[in-house]
Parts: sequence; C-alpha cells; structure tokens
Amino acid sequence: MRRRISISVAVATMSVTLAGCGVLNATGSSDDASPAKGDDITVGLLLPEKANTRYENFDYPIIKRKVESLTNNKGRVVYANAEARAGQQATQMQKMIDDRVDVILLDAVDSQAIASGVKKAKEAGIPVIAYDRLAEGPIDAYISFDNELVGEVQGRTLLEAIGEDASLSDKIVMMNGSPTDPNAKQFKAGAMSELNGKVTIAQSFDTKDWKPENAQANMAEAIAKIGKGNIAAVYSANDGMAGGIVDALEAAGVTELPPITGQDAELSAVQRIITGEQYMSVYKSYPQEAENAAEMAVAKVQGRDIQFAALTRDKVDSPTDKGIPAQLVPVVALTKENIKDTVVADDIYKLSDICTAQYKAACSEIGLK
Repeated sequence: MRRRISISVAVATMSVTLAGCGVLNATGSSDDASPAKGDDITVGLLLPEKANTRYENFDYPIIKRKVESLTNNKGRVVYANAEARAGQQATQMQKMIDDRVDVILLDAVDSQAIASGVKKAKEAGIPVIAYDRLAEGPIDAYISFDNELVGEVQGRTLLEAIGEDASLSDKIVMMNGSPTDPNAKQFKAGAMSELNGKVTIAQSFDTKDWKPENAQANMAEAIAKIGKGNIAAVYSANDGMAGGIVDALEAAGVTELPPITGQDAELSAVQRIITGEQYMSVYKSYPQEAENAAEMAVAKVQGRDIQFAALTRDKVDSPTDKGIPAQLVPVVALTKENIKDTVVADDIYKLSDICTAQYKAACSEIGLK
C-alpha cells in the first residue's frame, strides 16, 4: 500500500481517544441521501483468527454493539472467524453472499486469495469494506491503523531501548508477521526505515500465521545461530509472537532479556512490560477502529453518502485497485510510562485486570496503582 497522506501523531505520549479522528460524532440524517435501506440491516463480519485475543474480546463485540445502537436495535451482525484458514474464510464469505447480507466487513486471512470472493460480493451488489487488513479486489472502502507508522514506532522505540550508542555491532532478530498478511509487509517496511543502517539484522523471519509457537521455534533457531549473549534486541511485530520469543529466550537460559517490541497491547503483553520482559507494545484503539467501521458499514448500506465520505477522507492503493476511500487511525507507543494514560484511560483494561496478585509488586514499583 502506498500512503497518500501524512499523519502526525505524538506516538510516545499521546493517548488516543474515541473521538480521535473527529468522525465518531458525524451524523447521517435523512437529508444526507435517500437511504437505500432502513434500520433492519444485516452486517456480515469476517475476522481472521483467534490467536490474537483482540478479535474475540474487542472487535466483534464493539462492532455488534455499535451496529445495534446505530439502527435502533433493528440491525444485526452475522459473525464468522476463519481461525487462520484462508479456505475456511472463502467458504464463510460465500455463505454470507448466498444469505444476501447487506454489507460485509472483511478482515482477510490472505488478502490475495480472498479477491475472488470480494468480486463475487460486488457482482451480487454487496459492498465490502476491508477491515484492519487491505484485501485485494473491488473493495468499497478500507479502515485500519497506519501500518507503516506502527513499524516506524516499533523500530524507533527499539533503538531508544538499545541506547544512543546503537551501532552496526548490535545484532537484531526480526520476527515479522505472516507473509499472507499485507499489514505484516507494511510493519516490516516501517521498522526497516528506522533500523536500516543503524543496527545489523542478524536473523529475519516471516512467521507463518502469526502463531506464537512458530515465533518461538524461529527464535530458538536464531539463538542457536547468533548465540544467546549476542542478541541486542528483538523486533517482534506483535504481542503474541513476543510471548513466544520470551519463552525461547528463557528456555535458552537468558536471564537478562534484550528489549523486545510488540503490538496490540494484549493484557499478557502489558503485564510483561510491567515486569520488564517486553519493552514496548503498540497500542491501537480498537474501540475507535471498530466503532468507525460499524459507522462506515451502516452509512454505506443506508446510502448516507455525506457521512460515508466524512469517515473515509484518506485514499490508499491495493495491488488491484487505486484510490480506495480509507480511514487510517493513529497509534501510540505503549511503555511502562504511559500504561495508565492509554489502555486504562480508554477502558481497555482496569488496573485490577493488570495488577493481579502476581504483578502487584511490579505495578507498585512503577507507580501503577
């Protein structure tokens, strides 16, 4: 994806609020357009996997609630999770087409493989909005986070963790995401724009299906090749893989873990950040992304063109289509210093969720109470 716009955010300290893009309060009245449908609509939601807890815990329930609130509880969400299987997602999408849902929110397992399904939906008159990952084919819109910025934030924060004397003598392991996920390529490109020429990438992996166990196996291989005492830092594209990386390092007898990045602000990752096992994560406001996606879907179905345009002010290109209406949501670097100002302030987690008995002492040490 080529970014057409420049987004400026204070990535280290800014807390994203649910009105961050200035569009959550956009309203579509009956004056916007002649609604194509009333409130009795069906939104098909296709999510990619369950290894990352965000999809079940945040995306689906938030979208469901928002669709209901926007349609006076007359609209409904039909949900299917592909569990990382592209073939299963194609079958799920075909069923939604056959069942004549009004609009599909699609988070693709394999952005290229699903293109034929997107085309079939288009031919059936069903709009498809790519959610979180940019699917190929004739999609009507796209909403996600600024993925290259995510990688830039990860790379920049990793360099800060290594220190001012970071140099090519510092060996880094890169644990990138799944090669079938276009976001993974963007994260990697963003990270490399920060790391390239400043440190040495000693080992780099594209991790199948984003699975923590695959990342753990890859990390064990990297340790064997580089040596457990010669790894200055580990770039991990997300939190699930960061957990596998920590397991591999600890299994190899590493007691002082190198800085490790992540993404998604999973609860277990926030707790690892508190104890120092993981250096940072990237916090992405799932409520903001999910609620705006629901608004986009309802506005599209109801023919509220003004509201839809307000929600899709950016433009992106996919390998198959150009100038796709989009919304790119900003991100925040999550470290020990701003846990309270991000995931706690935005009601993602309560302090009691984070600072359980096992983590109470570590929370107290950083003033998290």
